[in-house]
Amino acid sequence: MGNQQVIESVNVNFSRTDVPRMDVGDTVSVHCRIIEGQKERIQVFQGVLIGRAGRGVSEMITVRRVVEDHGVERIFPLLSPKVAQIDVVRRGDARRAKLYYLRDRAGKSRRLRDRRRGMKHVAGLPIGEMPSPVPASSGESKGDAKKK
Repeated sequence: MGNQQVIESVNVNFSRTDVPRMDVGDTVSVHCRIIEGQKERIQVFQGVLIGRAGRGVSEMITVRRVVEDHGVERIFPLLSPKVAQIDVVRRGDARRAKLYYLRDRAGKSRRLRDRRRGMKHVAGLPIGEMPSPVPASSGESKGDAKKK
């Protein structure tokens, strides 16, 4: 067994199972444990996931949010005990691996499209099927109904 396989087998033991599937562009809320003296509290940092780096034990995520027209970015190690929980609030549509261009944006251009855009679905039907048009009842056409 090579060195890389030994490292990977050790990393599997420390991996976390409660991390949800999240991609770059998603809006996430990261619940951080903050210890002040003897007290411990949880603070939520919600923003857009603009980058992921590393893998396994050393995986990091970069989350950006805007507070009073100032951008704030925090880098969180995914497997840190300081990270209590991660929730995906909204799925964003991104075509890049890193969204660093959002740093230069302001106003509405800072927003990302929702991943669900363009989905034409009707309740009760599988996505992709459109209902067929309903035939006119009792054999009357639209023109006949107007004459009466």
